[in-house]
Amino acid sequence: MTHASPAPAPGPWVENWLSPARHAIYLTAAGGDPARALALYEWNTSLTCAVLRDLSHFEIALRNAYAAALDATWNGNGHWLEDPASPLRAPLIRVKKGSRGTRRVDMNDKTRKAIDSARTRYGRSAPPGKVIAELSLGMWRYLSTSAHEKTLWVPHLHHAFPPGTNRATVDQPIGDLHELRNRAAHWEPLLNVPVAVRMKDLLTVAGLLGPDLAAYIQHSSRVDALLTQRP
Repeated sequence: MTHASPAPAPGPWVENWLSPARHAIYLTAAGGDPARALALYEWNTSLTCAVLRDLSHFEIALRNAYAAALDATWNGNGHWLEDPASPLRAPLIRVKKGSRGTRRVDMNDKTRKAIDSARTRYGRSAPPGKVIAELSLGMWRYLSTSAHEKTLWVPHLHHAFPPGTNRATVDQPIGDLHELRNRAAHWEPLLNVPVAVRMKDLLTVAGLLGPDLAAYIQHSSRVDALLTQRP
């Protein structure tokens, strides 16, 4: 597409577009230079798209690896998405301490709700694969936490990784990647986020799921190139 006239110069319209608070973040990072602030915003948008692309590949790989591990090891009466005894559905009570004292928390409450919400959306007759594809990284991320070590990691999920893989070594980077995904999905600034470190984490965990997958993501990623192009 060709443009007959140049783009308008940065002015009050940029602040009105982005909101004063968001515009101020980029203006501060640009040392008060409005043109550079706008360039930083455009760069952040491009970086966000590249990050989300890599994260989408990772998310699909993680959910399919976890689903395959559960399919291979779960031997309950029903599918692990539906069976009340499933380690994703059975009450998993932990005692949490807070400023108001201790409280009992069901660590599977969000998991059940996520599954039930997806099931409601597609109906009781929807195949498991349809429901699994609807579940976000926000659900899969919590399946490797310490609360699920005995109920999920040891009997099921460790099969998604090479023998001897430690739960904690994958849980921390997966948690960090989940936070990055949430930030990127809401188009929040990545100016002060250690994106290079997070992408290294992504490739490390992806490499455990499949070396070829990690190699493909790295080969086709635009993140590193964009990081060198920051205005």
